[in-house]
Amino acid sequence: MTVDFQQVNQQVRELGEKAGARQDELDRLHAEARQLLELYASEFLALRARVERVVREVDQNLRCAQPADPDLMAPEALTAHFPPPADVPPATIIAADGSQIPYDRHLDVEYCLINVGVIQMYQASGAAPETTIYSKLLYDQDLYTKAGTITEASLALMRDKLERSVQAGLAELAVQPVVTFTDGPMELWGAKNSESEAAGYQKHLEDYIKVLQHLQRVGAVAGGYVDKPSADLVVRLLELIRLPEDNLAEAKNNHYFRGVRDFELYRHLLGPGERSAVFAIQSQSKDQYPGELGLHFFYLNVGRAGRPWVARVEIPAWVAKDSSKLGLLHAVIVGQCQITGTKPYPYLLHRAHETAVVTLEERDQVTQMITQELRRRGVEPGEKSFKQFYKDAQGRTGFKR
Repeated sequence: MTVDFQQVNQQVRELGEKAGARQDELDRLHAEARQLLELYASEFLALRARVERVVREVDQNLRCAQPADPDLMAPEALTAHFPPPADVPPATIIAADGSQIPYDRHLDVEYCLINVGVIQMYQASGAAPETTIYSKLLYDQDLYTKAGTITEASLALMRDKLERSVQAGLAELAVQPVVTFTDGPMELWGAKNSESEAAGYQKHLEDYIKVLQHLQRVGAVAGGYVDKPSADLVVRLLELIRLPEDNLAEAKNNHYFRGVRDFELYRHLLGPGERSAVFAIQSQSKDQYPGELGLHFFYLNVGRAGRPWVARVEIPAWVAKDSSKLGLLHAVIVGQCQITGTKPYPYLLHRAHETAVVTLEERDQVTQMITQELRRRGVEPGEKSFKQFYKDAQGRTGFKR
């Protein structure tokens, strides 16, 4: 036994004693947030002005939602809800997901591997989906960055970039229209704590922007699907708008609605299959996605009557401003989620994940392949650490991806 359940049990009891009061407080905050949402539903200019002033005067790193730029598209009410279009053309759907073997200094040989699974289907063909796997091995000099040895975060950046790069290449050859989506946000995330980390992130971002431009150039509808989102982007906007004009200096540290999340607001507003308004994303990296690449999102209820399930879908500006592209993505994702039934999740994304996952046995096989090749070339590989030896002796069930 490795957990002291007696200690945990006492802490669980303490948690339970506070749970009722906390739920009452959250219910009150939810109700107040919904009132604000309705009150400012169409105050687009005031909302955008408040966000811009806070960014300019208080917090350059502010991350929140804001109504779409009217120069790009007509802003939609914060409480708006739209059903999927009834008549959309058949599309080629390309879903991608990735997995990775991170760098591990405890192994016999040091390497990384990125594995991307891609599932492609043309809706009107009646043919089974096509599966493609892209595996990229990183070894020797590939394992080093300006900041030192490659981190799992850096590897994840490379994986995200490869997922969309593969989609762009396939979209260029596919029957139009083409809908592409991946699991997770479209915004590229990465550590920027030091100058060298920031430089590495910037290089990945520049490459990623080129991939997005490629997707736009070939006319693809691009999206990122976020299941069970924990974001408070709209809630953060509501926190800003409730502050008095003469107290905006508190905007950075004011989290009045802490604990309230966007999906809890929208599961009460959206019927089955309906999407919310399209919002622009205000973030530290906003200027890195200029013009047609500007990042937006909407919430989408992929559940059924009495069982709402709200996801967030991130999209670039070239999709947000085009009602036909936006409607097609909306309809495709709802249709994909209907396939998986009572646990709605885009079917092809699920298939892509299954294809991309790297098992422990596969990792061991790659390690053995490298070891054998080195020995065949007269190069003796290293030894695994004693820590790893004892871990292996106890038996393993998985590794972090």
